[in-house]
Amino acid sequence: MNEDFIHYLWKHKKFALSNLKTTHKQEIILKKVGIHNTDTSGPDFFNAQMSINRQKWAGNVEIHKKSSDWYAHNHENDRAYDNVILHVVWEDDVSVFRKDNTPIPTLQLKDYVHEELLMRYQKLLKSKNKDWIVCEKQFSKVSSFIMSNWQERLFLERLEQKSKLILDLLKNTSNDWEAVLFRLLAKNFGLKVNGESFLSLANSIDFSIIRKCRYDLCQLEALLFGQSGLLDNPNESQYVKKLQKEYGFLKNKFKLDTLGVIPLQFFRLRPPNFPTIRLAQFAGLYYKNKSLFNHIIQADTIDEIYELFDVDTSSFWKNHYTFDKQSTSRRKNFTKSFIDLILINTIIPLKFIYAKDQGKNPEQEVFKLISNIPSEKNSVITGFVALKAPVNNAMHSQAMIQLKNNYCDQKACLQCAVGNYLLNQD
Repeated sequence: MNEDFIHYLWKHKKFALSNLKTTHKQEIILKKVGIHNTDTSGPDFFNAQMSINRQKWAGNVEIHKKSSDWYAHNHENDRAYDNVILHVVWEDDVSVFRKDNTPIPTLQLKDYVHEELLMRYQKLLKSKNKDWIVCEKQFSKVSSFIMSNWQERLFLERLEQKSKLILDLLKNTSNDWEAVLFRLLAKNFGLKVNGESFLSLANSIDFSIIRKCRYDLCQLEALLFGQSGLLDNPNESQYVKKLQKEYGFLKNKFKLDTLGVIPLQFFRLRPPNFPTIRLAQFAGLYYKNKSLFNHIIQADTIDEIYELFDVDTSSFWKNHYTFDKQSTSRRKNFTKSFIDLILINTIIPLKFIYAKDQGKNPEQEVFKLISNIPSEKNSVITGFVALKAPVNNAMHSQAMIQLKNNYCDQKACLQCAVGNYLLNQD
C-alpha cells in the first residue's frame, strides 16, 4: 500500500460510498472530495464538502497510510493543517487531535475498498526487474479508444514541456521571436551530442548581428565558425584564411567574446553530423531565408517546410567534412529525417507557443503537421510496437516517449490512462 493509491481511491471515489463511518462510528455523507493539491506542501485535498454526524463541513482532507503519519510529518505544528475536516487513512493506529483537543474525524479506507480492486492494483505493480514496463503483460488489453485519446493528451503534454525552453528564451530575448527561433534551431541542429554547445554558441551572438550578416554567406560562416572556436587551428587554405580575416573584423566590430561557449564534439558522430557540416548548413539556411521566422509561421504544410530547408552549403563544404581534409564531392543537403526532427523539436513547438501567444487555438494546426511526419525510430518506439501499441506517425511516437519517460519509468500508473483502464477492468 502506498499513499498515491489512497489518493487515487479518494479522488475517484473508488470505495463504497454508502454507510461510510468514521472510526468513531459517525456517519459520513460525502458531497465533494475536493481539489487535489499537487504541490509538495499543504493538505492533500482542498475545499471538500461532506456531512459528518449530520453536521455540514467544508474544508480540507489529509491522506496518510497510517494516522500516526500525521505526527511523523509534524502536521500538529503546521497551521496549514488547522482546517482539515477529515483524515483519510488506510490504517487508523492513533488518534489525531485539533488544537482545541477535539479529535479530527478519521476514515479508515481499507474497510470500504473492494478486495478485487486491491488485487488488480497489486497485479499491476507486481512487475519483475526484467519487465520493460510494469503493465507490459496487460498492455494489449487497453482499448483503441482509450489509447487514441491518451496519445493525444500525452503529445500535448510533451509540447507543453518543450514550451518551457521557448518561454525561457523569450524572456531572455525580450520577446524577440526571431531570436528565439535562431537559438532553438541552433540547439536542435546540434542534436544530442552538440545541442548544448550549439545553444551556447547561439547565445554568444546577439541576433541583431545575424540580421546584419545574413545577406553575406561568408560573414555568416565566419561568425559561426569563429565563435565556435573552429577557426583557431592554423590552416593554409584560402577559404579558412578568408573566414579568419572576416571573423577578426566582425569580432572587433561587434565586441564578440566566446566566454561560455561549450567546445564542440566530433567523437562518435558520423561525418554528415559533424558540427562543421551542421554549422555550414545553418549558415546556408539563414542566408537563403532572410525572414525565416515569418516563413515558418505562415507555412501550413509539411512540403512548405521541406522547401524552406532545401539549402546548399558554400562550395568548400561540397568536398569537405572538416577544414583540413578533402573528401569526395557531394551535396551536403538536409536529409528528410533531419528536417523531420527539426519539425518535431523546433518548428511545431514554436508554432504551438506562438499561436497561443496570439490568442489562437493551435491544436488543429500542430496535429495536422505532426500527423504527417513518420514515426521516430528508437528503442522506446520498438518496445511499444512489440506491445502492439499504435505508432503510425510522429504524434504517436512523441506520445509514447512521453509515456515511457514520465509515467512508465516513474511507475506513475495511477496518473496514467492505461493504468486507470487496467485497474477498472472487470
